[in-house]
Amino acid sequence: MNSAHHRRAFLVASASGFAGLHFGTPARVQANELPATLDLGNARGGRAKSVILFFLCGGASHIDTWDMKPDAPSEYRGPFQPISTSAPEIQCCEHLPLLAKQAHHLAVIRSVCGTVNTNDHHAGYYFNLTGHVPDTTFKTQGNDRRPYADDWPFMGSVVGSRRPIQNGLPNAITLPHKPSKLPYTRPGQFAARLGVAFDPLYVQGSFDEPLKFHVPSLVLSGDVTAEHLKSRQQLLKQLDVARSQFENSAMERTWKDHQQRTLDLLLSSNATKVFDLESESEATRARYGSTINGTSLLLARRLVEAGTPFVTVFWKENEAIANQCKSAGGWDTHGNNFECLKTHLLPEFDRAFSALIEDLDQRNLLGQTLLLVNSEMGRQPKIGDPRSGGASGAGRDHWTHCQSILMAGGGIRGGQTFGTSDRWAAYPSEHPLTPADIAKTVYYAAGIDDLQAEDSQGRPYNLLEEGEPIKALFG
Repeated sequence: MNSAHHRRAFLVASASGFAGLHFGTPARVQANELPATLDLGNARGGRAKSVILFFLCGGASHIDTWDMKPDAPSEYRGPFQPISTSAPEIQCCEHLPLLAKQAHHLAVIRSVCGTVNTNDHHAGYYFNLTGHVPDTTFKTQGNDRRPYADDWPFMGSVVGSRRPIQNGLPNAITLPHKPSKLPYTRPGQFAARLGVAFDPLYVQGSFDEPLKFHVPSLVLSGDVTAEHLKSRQQLLKQLDVARSQFENSAMERTWKDHQQRTLDLLLSSNATKVFDLESESEATRARYGSTINGTSLLLARRLVEAGTPFVTVFWKENEAIANQCKSAGGWDTHGNNFECLKTHLLPEFDRAFSALIEDLDQRNLLGQTLLLVNSEMGRQPKIGDPRSGGASGAGRDHWTHCQSILMAGGGIRGGQTFGTSDRWAAYPSEHPLTPADIAKTVYYAAGIDDLQAEDSQGRPYNLLEEGEPIKALFG
């Protein structure tokens, strides 16, 4: 392809609005070649038509939420107390009272070890989002490590690639932001080697207008109407004779697919209805909370209701609390851990996530929707990060060696715990797991047992050989 042709292909791609297009190369598998139906007949796995991943950006403290150690020394356990829940087997933090009432729907997994060689965010994201151990570039490049075309794919892209396109909506949608701020984009959230056709569509939301979501390049400006857009599209089809030179190019076919899907989404009345959160009752909106993370979960419910196979909500950090938490305003609580959790993070999470469970259950959607709450790491059990004043700073440092994960719905048997950590919540004790096991459990719930793919040269490979699904969770 000469330089002029390559530039034209890039321009077509850049108009599509699918973030991360330059992070992958087209795979041989095409979305329109996928099976039109999905076998959901498995009596245990395979019940989840959709998955919602709620990712607590920054590294949520497991020992202060779902794996509390009230008998540990004070320098480990902190001031929070555990409380009983609607499930006899589960206790949780006293600052999660609404979620405690929904615990009979939950499975709490307490033995996940995602140790990475950097003990840091980039590698933690990658491991937990793909199920693959980060390679040495994460250590040599640190925060300068960018998403690469040959990275392993995001689990949401894998699920989306195995489902047929329907209702004019993409199969994987991420909101309300793309972690993290440029140029430090987190690896692991893209389709990568699976092919850019399966990258998530990124939908943006803001703290100022939490009910409004948009895809920047899909917003019609000025007096441009859908009718004008259709007319322009017809004109471009007539004038774009140069396109015929690329008809046999896999890259060009991918760009065309992106452009068509973007146009379908922009003109879809179904998409317009899904994104209209103001059509929800005031009571429902209040139940989720008026925060951007709360309304993102409300939108996630509407998306799975419309048939979207995989929705990711990345917790949007609030810069207003960044200084007091010695963080970016999220779950990376290097300092003042307990006050930040008690005052800001836990109340918002408690209201929003408990609302999602309750809402899905009342709409008879919980059984067919797998909910997954995860983070890139846990927090160090011993209180006191040297970077924030040690013990007096009351913070917790990074800790990739142990974390807790929540699951609900999608065939999961609620009211149970799985695995244990040691007496300090530092390392897994019983039933040790890795992020690969969690990814395989998501695939099992979604009825995906074929993880074979082909690269651009037609060579077969397995998308995730490591790990086993936790079948004991289902029933």
